[in-house]
Amino acid sequence: MRVLLRRLRQFFFTTLLGGIAVVLPLTIFIWLIRLIVGFTTALLAPMRELFTFAKNIPLWVVDIMSFIIVILLFFLFGLFIRTRFGHELVNSFEQRWLMQLPFYPTLRETVRQFLSSDKTPFSQVVLVDVFGSGTLMTGFIADELGGGWYSVFVPTGPNPTNGFIFHVKREQLQFVDTKTEDAMRTIIGVGMGSSILFKR
Repeated sequence: MRVLLRRLRQFFFTTLLGGIAVVLPLTIFIWLIRLIVGFTTALLAPMRELFTFAKNIPLWVVDIMSFIIVILLFFLFGLFIRTRFGHELVNSFEQRWLMQLPFYPTLRETVRQFLSSDKTPFSQVVLVDVFGSGTLMTGFIADELGGGWYSVFVPTGPNPTNGFIFHVKREQLQFVDTKTEDAMRTIIGVGMGSSILFKR
């Protein structure tokens, strides 16, 4: 009975951590957008008092206007840094000030890698023969390095937040037509349901 309870407890916590690992990045992104929109809404709200016609505008309309303004600001800033002057100005400011901040270089590089990739990292599931022994590991393509080389992340079960990064040749990979979340479930389940990875 104790062994069963211990296994259930371990299964619960590892599954919980796996869910957090998948949901947390998306939650942080949504939270940041809401924070920016909320800040913009707070700036726009007093403007309703300045104009008689704007006093009867519902608050949800102000929220939508705030969201549109935030998107436009992102677009305009992106348009600005596409110019030679804007690119040099932002690059100079970044190198002189922002790159001195703790963790900023790492966050900057991570965001740029995700946004500049033609394909979303970890969206392609593979079976990888890391050591050429015929033993296959479940992994996810992290990056295509060129010259037939790939970076592959191989999570450890039942906690997929840990794992190993391997740089392997194309012939060591078997690309699998399986959804990322389905492959992740087999890792959290310590191999249970892995037959889905071998369906042709």
